[in-house]
Amino acid sequence: MRALLSTFSWQELRHHPWRNAAAVLAVMLGVALAFSVQLINASALDEFSSAVRSVNGQPDLEVRAAQGSFDEAVFGRLARRPEVALASPVLEFQGLALGADGRQVPLRVIGVDALALPTIAPALMPQAAAGADRFALFAPGHVFLNAAARQALQLPLQPAPDESLQVRSGAAWQRLAVSGHVTAGGAALAVMDIAAAQELFGQIGHLSRIDLRLAPGTDRAAFVAALEGSTGWPAGLKFAEPGDAAERVSNLSRAYRVNLTVLALVALFTGAFLVFSVLALSVAKRAQQFALLGVLGLTPRQRLRLVLAESLVLGLIGSAAGLALGTALAAFALRVLGGDLGGGYFEGVTPRLHWSGAAALLYGGLGVAAALVGGWWPARAAQALPEAQTLKGLGAAPAQGRHHWLALGLIAAGAALANLPAVGGIPVAAYLSVACLLVGGITALPWLIALLYDRVAPVFSRRVLPMLAIERARRMRGTAAVAVSGVVASLSLAVALTVMVASFRESVTHWLDVVLPADLYVRATSGGRGSSNSGGTSSTDTATFAPAFVQALAQLPGVARTGTLRTQSLQLDPAQPAVTLIARSLEGGVVRGLPLVGEALSVPPGQTGIYVSEPMVELYGARPGTAFKPLADAMRTATPQTFFVAGVWRDYARQFGAIAMDARDFERITGEHDVSDVALWLAPGASEGEVQAAVRELASRAARDGGAGAVELASVGQIRATSLRIFDRSFAVTYWLQAVAIAIGLFGIAASFSAQVLARRKEFGLLAHLGFTRRQVLAVVAGEGAAWTAIGAVAGLLLGLAVSVVLVKVVNPQSFHWSMDLLVPWVRLLALCAAVVAAGTFTAWMAGRAAAGRDVVLAVKEDW
Repeated sequence: MRALLSTFSWQELRHHPWRNAAAVLAVMLGVALAFSVQLINASALDEFSSAVRSVNGQPDLEVRAAQGSFDEAVFGRLARRPEVALASPVLEFQGLALGADGRQVPLRVIGVDALALPTIAPALMPQAAAGADRFALFAPGHVFLNAAARQALQLPLQPAPDESLQVRSGAAWQRLAVSGHVTAGGAALAVMDIAAAQELFGQIGHLSRIDLRLAPGTDRAAFVAALEGSTGWPAGLKFAEPGDAAERVSNLSRAYRVNLTVLALVALFTGAFLVFSVLALSVAKRAQQFALLGVLGLTPRQRLRLVLAESLVLGLIGSAAGLALGTALAAFALRVLGGDLGGGYFEGVTPRLHWSGAAALLYGGLGVAAALVGGWWPARAAQALPEAQTLKGLGAAPAQGRHHWLALGLIAAGAALANLPAVGGIPVAAYLSVACLLVGGITALPWLIALLYDRVAPVFSRRVLPMLAIERARRMRGTAAVAVSGVVASLSLAVALTVMVASFRESVTHWLDVVLPADLYVRATSGGRGSSNSGGTSSTDTATFAPAFVQALAQLPGVARTGTLRTQSLQLDPAQPAVTLIARSLEGGVVRGLPLVGEALSVPPGQTGIYVSEPMVELYGARPGTAFKPLADAMRTATPQTFFVAGVWRDYARQFGAIAMDARDFERITGEHDVSDVALWLAPGASEGEVQAAVRELASRAARDGGAGAVELASVGQIRATSLRIFDRSFAVTYWLQAVAIAIGLFGIAASFSAQVLARRKEFGLLAHLGFTRRQVLAVVAGEGAAWTAIGAVAGLLLGLAVSVVLVKVVNPQSFHWSMDLLVPWVRLLALCAAVVAAGTFTAWMAGRAAAGRDVVLAVKEDW
């Protein structure tokens, strides 16, 4: 076999390097895309986990509040327990810091007890700068920054002797002396003494968490149960294991990472069809050589192994090159884009590349497997060659189509799999459903060709050229099915992605129309995006407007009315990221204020109505018509509250869940009147520019008086345009994947026709002897191309629509817990199908030109 590869197969590679290079390129791109996505996500997750460990340390247990802070009396109670060897109190909050250029930068401030840090969280241990007082870590007004904070604030790497920093949490700015650094990684953070942090930022008597190191032999479960069952234990405190934060992000980003990987593997899927096309053409051109080898003693099984060995070589070369390219792409993306690929899970993380040998073996193996799958059919064709008939140039026997019952069984299996639930948050059954639908649809092609063209053939029975094209499609239905399978696979995926993206974009557009009803939006500046996918505390929780400022906005000239919004993070379950509580003005009715899914229910007397986003139903069981007790436990109100789930709404901004309630109910329950966002409806004829200038002037006056500072202003048109631009940019890769997939499918058509016309040169010679001109012969070949790609376009459209239903109605809700309306862009899809038929006809015509040349007449004499 090695001798044949080094002689027989090597000659084919030397004479047709570009054709084989195209197959290698297809495998290389598929492996590179999938491997780079794996490396980027794995590196980001490793870096995120490392940052969490450096900040949180390695305690045995963490005690946190479901919402905000808790009374520091809990610390004394825990420290006195005999099961506790060490208790470390921590106060952490999101603040703002003024950078060297005057820009406000989000900064995480952590107040610690330095005496307890070395054994629990050494990365947070303050290290004094050269010349600084070594006891500065205990002094008020001193702060220690990590490297990310210095970079974000544009401070020099080495602190100056009298370096200071202005930090705000709430309304007042505090000037702190920068006395050194900490080694903790991750996002920008500042560490200071916990007592100083409590005093300076109005948090006296409050803690954010307590890290516990338990005595040897302590049963954690029994210890937690004893505390929660003890008299006077505060409600709303949660116990968490170390590493829970990293595990939460890993689990909840897993669906996003898997979907990215599956999308990247689309290129590898279509690459298998290109390998098939290249090897099919190669086998057809060498058919007589394979037949001669068979006469000389090469068995059919050995011919099969030889072609598979050729596909294996292509796969090995493509996979090796793909792994190298994927590594380079991942390194470039991590350097330029950081660890976030658009999902928002690893914002602020700038990871180093973590190369994985196991992942390289996995994706390299997938590339080799794709090449072997693509080479299987040509290898079977080489195995089945009739030596005598092939040596005479009469071609192979017509391929027979498979029984249509197998296709129907696969399609039925796909429909059944689409109804199964996700496995660990991953829609495994839905992916298998898509695979069954695609394979079943392609398997059904011979049956579909017969079903359609048996009825079309009588229409063209009196027109010679169309009749020849249609009759060959009918009678060579197995060959036609193989030829157009690449087009069907690529077109169906293109149709499915087009429908999914169009449906998602239309749903997002409608969502924006409902959640952005006002003309102008004012936000308390935070230097960040607010609530993020990481599930942490939003910066908008600390940057707020006082009621007096909101009233002043309502009295500005040109403002007809105002609406308010406040967001707050709630930790309902230690195993899940925090959800967002949204208190917004709903005076106009919940139907106008929220994009509800279904009808809103009437709230029973004595209960408070809440409206949950779709993830809340899946993750927390907050179903309409039920009381939601976790919210009452988390808010810890002075008087018991019953929160009634009155409806479910769509929220495409917060994947982990959001709870909306009327701002008046929130103020009544909590007594808090500050807000983070204000919506302004302009009076008829009012100038938006003048109103914006008035708002900025009002904010400047309020800042001089110690109130709200700078504000962010945006019109509804700006927010809408920015949101849709981000959406389009996020899905731009799908259009490139569609183009690549269709190009590979059309290349398969060209290769298939080239292979067939080479084997049919005597047939064309006979047509020429019967009086057919070269133009008429090419018209027959082009007609066959049109007939084959037309059936491929119909099958691809139908399969694509079926797959799109699975993507929209199953994969998306199971992966991200939100739904969307199905929208079919018929004009775009029909234009796509027409373009594929036209391109297929043209490629068939081009493939037939060489075989229908002047010497085709002489081919008839070869057997004389």
